[in-house]
Amino acid sequence: MTIYQALILGVVQGATEFIPVSSSAHLVLFPWLLGWQFEPGAAFVFDVLVQWGTLLAVAVFYRSDLWEMIRAAVVGLVEQKPFGTPQARLAWLVVLATLPAVVLGFAFKDFFESMFGNPVGTATLLLGTAAILAASEYFGKFTRRLEALTWLDALIIGFAQAVAILPGISRSGATIGGGLTRRLERPAAARFSFLMSVPALLGAGVLALVDLFEIPNWTSQAPALAAGFLAALVVGYLSIRWLIAYLSRRPLYIFSLYCLVAGLGCLAVGFARG
Repeated sequence: MTIYQALILGVVQGATEFIPVSSSAHLVLFPWLLGWQFEPGAAFVFDVLVQWGTLLAVAVFYRSDLWEMIRAAVVGLVEQKPFGTPQARLAWLVVLATLPAVVLGFAFKDFFESMFGNPVGTATLLLGTAAILAASEYFGKFTRRLEALTWLDALIIGFAQAVAILPGISRSGATIGGGLTRRLERPAAARFSFLMSVPALLGAGVLALVDLFEIPNWTSQAPALAAGFLAALVVGYLSIRWLIAYLSRRPLYIFSLYCLVAGLGCLAVGFARG
């Protein structure tokens, strides 16, 4: 992978990690459409490690919230009142919502990794993201604030995030959509989705580091990884700001339409190539 390719893919990752159009699908389909060939193991490690750039982006954007949540959770444990404040309660809800992805990710790691080498399957799953976004908008009520989130809500949204390990199913789309089906307001659903992304991206990045060290001459990829990381960081931060502002005024249908068109277009290319 060249630095130029890494920069392009870093921009793609940053733009699509939080905007609900599936960053994993774009990282699979973009090189496939352009005819870029990467060694599968190295490509998977790059795809996951570049998410550290978007992890840092969301950590910087929500730095005050994250600090207050961590501090409140620790103080609550010390005082034996783990759910004593709204911030502590939100922290533990994020932890609960992370568990389904952790369990399924470990249990089916090889299967999920194999899907990253299947562009046609990824394009098909992108149609699933289109359906999730459209259905959540159609059936959602948007009456509840984040403070009203329950343990059941967090668990349901967490299972939505677990399904989104599959490339083509948008993590932000699935979790925001899950929040909307639980009648959360759009900005509240997006905020919880982004806060959930911190442990999810951190865990995926740690696993990728283990895989990275098993690749011969992995240090030769360091410049490309650094370029992808920085591109994902900058573009990811800007994407969060834009999406929060967008969802305060507009629905998700435009992203559903994009996923539908992109998925069908890639399927057409796949069938044309045989």
